[in-house]
Amino acid sequence: MRIQVSAVVLGAALCLAASAPAQPASLSQANAALQAGEADKAVALLNSLPATAESHNLRCRVLYTLEHWNAAVDECQKAVDMDGQNSDFHLWLGRALGEKADRASFLSAYSLGRRVLQEFQKAAQLNPRNAAALADLGEFYYSAPGIVGGGTDKAQEVAEELNRVDPARAHELRAHIAETRKDYTGAEREFKLAIAAGSHPAFQWMSLGSFYRRRQQWDPMESAVESGFRAAQNDRKAGVAIYNGATILIRAGRNFDLAAKMLEGYLNSSSKTEEAPAFVACTKLARLEAQLGDKAAARREKDAALALAEEYKPARDLKF
Repeated sequence: MRIQVSAVVLGAALCLAASAPAQPASLSQANAALQAGEADKAVALLNSLPATAESHNLRCRVLYTLEHWNAAVDECQKAVDMDGQNSDFHLWLGRALGEKADRASFLSAYSLGRRVLQEFQKAAQLNPRNAAALADLGEFYYSAPGIVGGGTDKAQEVAEELNRVDPARAHELRAHIAETRKDYTGAEREFKLAIAAGSHPAFQWMSLGSFYRRRQQWDPMESAVESGFRAAQNDRKAGVAIYNGATILIRAGRNFDLAAKMLEGYLNSSSKTEEAPAFVACTKLARLEAQLGDKAAARREKDAALALAEEYKPARDLKF
C-alpha cells in the first residue's frame, strides 16, 4: 500500500530544509566527488576550503585525472611543502612528475626522472607498508633507464619488501621484471601466482590479460579478461578491474561489444574511483559506441563526460 504524505507535513519539511543553514564543504565531500569522477564538483568544493596540505593533495589528484600535469605537480608540491612527512603526498608528487616527464624533452625528462625516483623512495621510506608506494617504486626501477636510477636488480629488492605487505603485488612486480628481462615463461608464471595470492583476483586476471595483449596472444588475452570480469561480479572493490579489462580489449582492437558492456557496468556501479575517472570511462565508451555505429549513444556519453569534467580535453575533442 502506498503511503500518503500530507501537504502540511510535506510543506513543513520543505520549510525546515529551506531554513536550515547550508553545511560548509569538507575534504570528505571533495574526495567523494573525486572518487565519483565529478571533477568540476570536486574543484568547486576545494575552492571553498582553506589551503591545507590535504586540500592541495586532493586538488593535485583532481588535476591528475584531468591530465593537467603541470598544475598537478604544482599542487602536489605544495602539499609536500606543507607536510613533508606524509608518504602519500610524496607518492602523488612522484606520479604527477612521472606523467610530466613522459611528455618532456630529453634533458627535462632526465631531471624530472630523478625527482620521480626521489619522491617514490621518500614515500616508501616514510611508510614501508605503503604497498602503492612500493609498487610504483618497483615499476620505476624496472621501466626506467639506468641513467636516471633504473635497474631490474633494484626492482627485485623492492619485490622482496613488497612481498611482506602485499604478496599479489609482489608477484606482479616480479612478473614485470621477468618480462623486462624477456623471460616470458617466468613472467606468465608470476602473473598466475599473483591471481592465486590476490584477495581481489579480478585485478590480477586483468594484469595477465594485459601481458597477453603485449605478447599478441589474443585468445588467452580474451580468456583472461573474461575471467577477470567474472571474478569482479561479486567483488565490490573490483570496479577498476572491469575498467582495466575494457581498456585492454580496446587497445587490442578486440571484442568491442564486451568492452562496451564492461564500461557500462563500471559506470553503473557504486565502486567508481579516481583510478578510473568516470568522465574518462564515458569518453572511452563514446569512442566505442561510435565505432559500433551508434552515434547517438556516442554523443550521449560525450555529454556525460563533459557534464562531469567540462575541461577534459579528450572528451571535448571528440567529433561525431
